[in-house]
Amino acid sequence: MRIGFVGFGEVNSPIDLITESCDKARAEIAALGYSLVTSPIVRDDVDGQDVQRAIRDLSEVPFDLLVVCLTGWIPSHAVIAITSQFADKPMILWGLAGYYENQRLVTAAAQAGTTALRKVFADLGYKFKYIYNIVGKPSPIAKIKDFVKASFALKELQSAKVGMFGFRDMRLYNTLYDGISLKRKLGMEVEFFELLEMITGAERVEEKELAVVLTKIQSDWVFQTAIETAFLEQGVRYYLAIKELANRHGISAISIKDVDGMKSLLKYPPAFVFMLLADEAGLCTIPENDVMGAVTQLIVKKLTGQCAAYFEFYEFFENSVLMGVPDYVPAEVVDGKVTVTQAAFGGISGGLLNISKVRPGEMTLLRVSQTGDQFWMHMVRGTASPINWMEAGWDEPAPLLPSFELKLEHSVEEFAEQISGQHYIAVYGDYTAILKEFCYLASVNVV
Repeated sequence: MRIGFVGFGEVNSPIDLITESCDKARAEIAALGYSLVTSPIVRDDVDGQDVQRAIRDLSEVPFDLLVVCLTGWIPSHAVIAITSQFADKPMILWGLAGYYENQRLVTAAAQAGTTALRKVFADLGYKFKYIYNIVGKPSPIAKIKDFVKASFALKELQSAKVGMFGFRDMRLYNTLYDGISLKRKLGMEVEFFELLEMITGAERVEEKELAVVLTKIQSDWVFQTAIETAFLEQGVRYYLAIKELANRHGISAISIKDVDGMKSLLKYPPAFVFMLLADEAGLCTIPENDVMGAVTQLIVKKLTGQCAAYFEFYEFFENSVLMGVPDYVPAEVVDGKVTVTQAAFGGISGGLLNISKVRPGEMTLLRVSQTGDQFWMHMVRGTASPINWMEAGWDEPAPLLPSFELKLEHSVEEFAEQISGQHYIAVYGDYTAILKEFCYLASVNVV
């Protein structure tokens, strides 16, 4: 991914001043670690030679985002002549600041230039971030970095694929999606597979490959109860079959028909398979054919680098919510070692159940949903802490499922009114700023 960078300064401003300011700003962008496509500073010369030179320089190598850096005042036409050639790129409109010399402020009036352009950029339909420096303060590089990362994430997700084994588990409605709207808005594809493809693929797994995975988990995990080797071997076979299909088709996220599929038809709860797909293959995983949940996971993982674990709502309190899962969590969110046991729920046959503790800490909780051709991202910040509880229906003694109580920054009532599904994605830390940048770039509404 490359960043285009072009600096501007008015023809009557001191050339040394605006050139030095531009060079410092360019170096700050270069420090982000991306390749730069640049041109020397552009001034509003009478013949427009600087503008034409910049257009030639920026056109030589493709780039993915353009930084428009104003060192001082510049008539708008000189800027628009260049940006109009790259109107399809996200942009950063960045105004630099002056400095103090002998207790007097020296400025080239960069914010005169940016304020003359901000609304013009908006009216021209540019996707851009308006950034300005403050005298005596460091450049807002964190904001620039978020916008750059969100821009690049959106582009990279254009080729992302969700792998869906089976369709519409439990005949749920909120896990459905419109493929054309998803493709147009976010560029993602959903590729469907039959459970039979997993079954036949499992039959072809080599014993040597199976043994490697089985030995690793038996060493890494804590088994509270003995689990039959045949059960573990079958799960590893299913995992390796799905992994092979994911690799072959370029799949980054997996969902499986759970209750009406693997549990009902194969008598094999898929928690073990999900754990292997998440921890060994590094894939995003979510049960019950939840397409929009998987889409949310891909966005979160691309922006944060975290595994984007799913959780469900169990209870609402006055200032907090109880989040948990009835099956598994990725090892990345586990506090301590991955711990498993064997248990059955109601009429569903027993299988391997993850009962690991979830790490506490600050979290961002979110989900992307769709209404017609409009997409929405609902998110909230909170602090996760352990909670002692049980879900009725499990074999006695009932297991303490992976869970946490999340104390929200806003009222639960306000949050609950916007909830769009039973599955929400959790990520450690406050990522609301970069998520909002992504939503702006992708034209996704934020609630």
